[in-house]
Amino acid sequence: MGVGPFARLATLLLLLAPAARAEDGATSAAVPPAPAPAPAGAAEPAAPAPAIASTPWHLVPLLGETVAPGDRRRLSLRAGESFAGDAVEIPVLVIRGTTPGPTLCFVAGVHGDELNGIEIVRKVFEEITPRDVSGMLIGVPVANVHGLRRSSRYLPDQRDLNRFFPGHPGGSSASRIANALFEGVVEDCDGLVDFHTGSFQRTNLPQVRGDLRVPDIFDLARGFGTGEIVHSEGRAGTLRRAASDAGVPAVTFEAGEPRRFQSREIERGVEGVRGLLAARSMVPGGKLRTRHRVYYRSRWLRVNDGGIFLTQRKLGDAVEVGDVLGTVTDPVTNERGTVIASFPGRIIGMAVPQVVIPGFAAFHIGVEAPSSKPQRDPVTESPEELPEGPEPQPEGPLVVPAPNPEQLDPEEAPE
Repeated sequence: MGVGPFARLATLLLLLAPAARAEDGATSAAVPPAPAPAPAGAAEPAAPAPAIASTPWHLVPLLGETVAPGDRRRLSLRAGESFAGDAVEIPVLVIRGTTPGPTLCFVAGVHGDELNGIEIVRKVFEEITPRDVSGMLIGVPVANVHGLRRSSRYLPDQRDLNRFFPGHPGGSSASRIANALFEGVVEDCDGLVDFHTGSFQRTNLPQVRGDLRVPDIFDLARGFGTGEIVHSEGRAGTLRRAASDAGVPAVTFEAGEPRRFQSREIERGVEGVRGLLAARSMVPGGKLRTRHRVYYRSRWLRVNDGGIFLTQRKLGDAVEVGDVLGTVTDPVTNERGTVIASFPGRIIGMAVPQVVIPGFAAFHIGVEAPSSKPQRDPVTESPEELPEGPEPQPEGPLVVPAPNPEQLDPEEAPE
């Protein structure tokens, strides 16, 4: 028996009914019912806050690659060849946050035997995720790959990489590596931290160094929050000086001694990076340190005798004029000389016990600014005169006299 037209129509209607109900549901979800009238005398509901237009946050090119918001990448920077002709590549770590913000660069291992900074950069990039960040972080944990492989401060040709920035593409090996790093990474950053330790069997109190006459650098140093800030313009050819000259605010974090991984110094560095990121509103949380010892002057005390250098002093010790800081003993005659403080201050760097020759830089002392300064400012006071409570922060950097050779680091000062 055949099926009539009405039966076929009824079947078709039954098939279309669910789709019609789905459309009705979508329409009702898209158009909410009108709100019920408010009771008489009730306050009018607050108007919704206007939407805040966000800054565009797009893809960014870096070292021939494209980095997108939310990316965590490991890139490579070609830095020449080994003696065997193999490519030498500098690892570059990148975290691009999901929201806009500045770009900060962290460089370690410019001297291949300075290990604390390498671990600081590694730990920071291990712990932070892109969703935590507003902006972009670029990390270079080992800038001097040649030196790290040989456990040496220098490149294979005995050049110091930190004397050749910003470098030149047609220069020496050091100059080419410096140029590749500077143009490929540093120039596009909004701020830079260069990690170092003491050199030649010396150790440093955790401290931030920078040209404190520059407001942006002064703010960068305060944000790092180690508690010790040292004015140092930086020698021409250093990464920090070249970056600053190029308009990229830059500081150096110094902590500990070479050829060792020191957990306490590493943790101070990691905490400093976290504080800096929080101060820049690049990560949530964190509290800006309100107390700093800021040294606008520092000088080195050198030994006058050759022999075995020994000391009972420690980093951070306060010293007064006439204090005996160490001894140098002739291993044959037992004649003993002393290293005596000729000015007051605090030990911010020192040599570890070792055999020395006359002229060796033994103690780096942070000292107060000249007493002839017209106004009293907590930034320029000696460490012993710092108040017990939180110190007021200066409105801006002060004019700093040019340093003399005694104020420079051992590797920077003429021997």
